[in-house]
Amino acid sequence: MFAALGDETRWSILAALGEGDASASALAGRLPVTRQAIAKHLSVLQEVGLVESVRVGREVRYRVLGAQLSETARRLEAIGAEWDRRLAAIKEIAEGL
Repeated sequence: MFAALGDETRWSILAALGEGDASASALAGRLPVTRQAIAKHLSVLQEVGLVESVRVGREVRYRVLGAQLSETARRLEAIGAEWDRRLAAIKEIAEGL
């Protein structure tokens, strides 16, 4: 999941989908990326469970899965808190020398 989020274009796609469901073609019209590249990025995001596709007539639209993003945010916060704890311990040791 973190590897999928490590790509700037995927972040842009998620941000765009945060404004509302959209097709790959609609996203390509809003972002400086080809429709084929958008489709590949959407596939990666779908594989890791961050977006889902919904058929609307002949069009396939994508939407963000908020629950998965919230869980990822909680995991990142836990990692950040652990790093803060470790850095504080290092600071305490360094200042005690």
